Amino acid sequence: MVYNAIVTMPPYAPYMREVLRHPIVSGIRLNTVMALHDSIDDTVRRMQEEATRHGKRLWIDLKGRQLRTAGFGVPPFTEIELTHNIDVKTPVTAYFSDGKEHATVLAVKGNKLYMQEGPRRVVGPGESINIPHPSLRIDGYFTRTDIEYIEAAQRVGLQHYMLSFVESQQDVAALKSLHPDAIVASKIESMRGLDYVKSWDGHGRLMAARGDLYLEVPRPHLIASAVASIVEKDPDAIAASRILDSLALSSEPSCADIGDLDSLVRMGYRTFMFGDHICLERDSIISGLNLLQEMAKDHR
Repeated sequence: MVYNAIVTMPPYAPYMREVLRHPIVSGIRLNTVMALHDSIDDTVRRMQEEATRHGKRLWIDLKGRQLRTAGFGVPPFTEIELTHNIDVKTPVTAYFSDGKEHATVLAVKGNKLYMQEGPRRVVGPGESINIPHPSLRIDGYFTRTDIEYIEAAQRVGLQHYMLSFVESQQDVAALKSLHPDAIVASKIESMRGLDYVKSWDGHGRLMAARGDLYLEVPRPHLIASAVASIVEKDPDAIAASRILDSLALSSEPSCADIGDLDSLVRMGYRTFMFGDHICLERDSIISGLNLLQEMAKDHR
């Protein structure tokens, strides 16, 4: 059985080549919310050339309908601007910082949330926000930055995308209409996304994007059955995010993280995508890759 990893790669990481040389790495992911000092075209071309040189793949992660902040919010404040216009029944709870913080939204107007009180810190542009309520409706799909990356990818011959918050075949079709040769990993990150999994047509790949999906399921323990249902539908599915994140804080992985990774393997996952936190430092991601490689040997 072959196991492999996809690594979220900061665009200017000095350890990029070391990661690409690692035998368990099949590709790298460019998170399109990361700041660039080069143009999008130059960044995509450079990372594509590095990946190709090592026989690996570059994935472009498009944000789609994922809710993110569009500017700074400095406390005390009561208004937060989003990347999309939304509609939702209020009052409603919004979650920040991977669910570690929350605040009550009293009203919504277009792309602005009017808060009873916001997180007690500066909220920066590009931060994700989750509003896990069935009444939530998000206007549009691709962001302006998404479109710029799609156009840049076509200019350098890149085909592989990760598509955030896929909830219907129409979301994938929207990308195909802009880039007909696109190869898509559909990130399942919401309850509507889980409904889509049931009718998935088998094109591309599915991804259990656990960073947001964990916040979107109605009760925390349901993440286990949700993640299992994705790989049951697609044996080639990717397990993503919240993988060995304890290594970002310590040189020793937590027992819980090891058990979590073992559980994903036993569910049937063979491809694992490391999220932002563990990938921001050379030592943490190399340790994570080495650990995954050793654990994979035990399951062969």
